[in-house]
Amino acid sequence: MLKFIDHNIVFQEVPNEISLAINISNCPLRCKSCHSPQLQEDIGIFLTEDIILNIIEKYDKAITCICFMGGDSEPSEIENLAVFVKSIDPNLKIAWYSGKQKLPKAFQLKYFNFIKLGPYKEKYGGLGSPDTNQSFYKIIDDELIDMTFLFRKERI
Repeated sequence: MLKFIDHNIVFQEVPNEISLAINISNCPLRCKSCHSPQLQEDIGIFLTEDIILNIIEKYDKAITCICFMGGDSEPSEIENLAVFVKSIDPNLKIAWYSGKQKLPKAFQLKYFNFIKLGPYKEKYGGLGSPDTNQSFYKIIDDELIDMTFLFRKERI
């Protein structure tokens, strides 16, 4: 079961959305120069459906998206939580920030609206860098549409 350490309302992780970012711990990737190294530790509390429901109810109509930040140790749990969120509010968008290069086999995109893939590599920079190795996708009809350009100040 996944653990999380905190959550925040964010505006940059998913363009044009007011997202509730849930920071999931126990990241197995250990990216050098990670911007959230505390997420590499096995800390926090278990992220249950009840906790997600309470957080969503707290912010009610203020958010348009849930963004799971991490969870690469248990991607099937991320998928299960996405299914749960869609069951309580089918209009709430779901994003997952994964540090892996590829999605796990049998991963079902139909529960997600956005996926970020790729580990952080300092020499390439984050999503806003023109040299980034990371990609941000919008999911339309189970297809990954690259939207990484939305993070760049000078859009190409």
